[in-house]
Amino acid sequence: MSFATEFKEFAVKGNAMDLAVGVIIGAAFGKIVDSIVKDLIMPVVGAVFGGFDFSNLYIALDTVPEGVAETLDAVREAGVPVLAYGNFVTILINFIILAFIVFMLVRQINRLKKETPPAPAEPAPTPEDVVLLREIRDSLKK
Repeated sequence: MSFATEFKEFAVKGNAMDLAVGVIIGAAFGKIVDSIVKDLIMPVVGAVFGGFDFSNLYIALDTVPEGVAETLDAVREAGVPVLAYGNFVTILINFIILAFIVFMLVRQINRLKKETPPAPAEPAPTPEDVVLLREIRDSLKK
């Protein structure tokens, strides 16, 4: 089998196509969740905690030069190393929401996959020799 034929057979198999579709949909879904976190959830959380932006929270690991604004981008632009824990918090919330949604999706799929218990099987027909022996037994009882 040639390399091209073997690759074509692999690429057209259902598993490879399902994986490709899953990755594409997963990437698009990740963008949706990212937007939900950044545009809907984090502003509400920021407002509840005093109106600050989580993505702008950081700890400067060196002294910040005078005249540099106290924003994460300005401090980074000045060349000061920073621990940007606010961005980490945002990404962590993003992950938790995404993991919860995937969990609920898998849970629902598993619930749908559960098979109904099979109906009780009808008893197998009694072998002919057993039927004959029962008839003999019954006739002897008379």
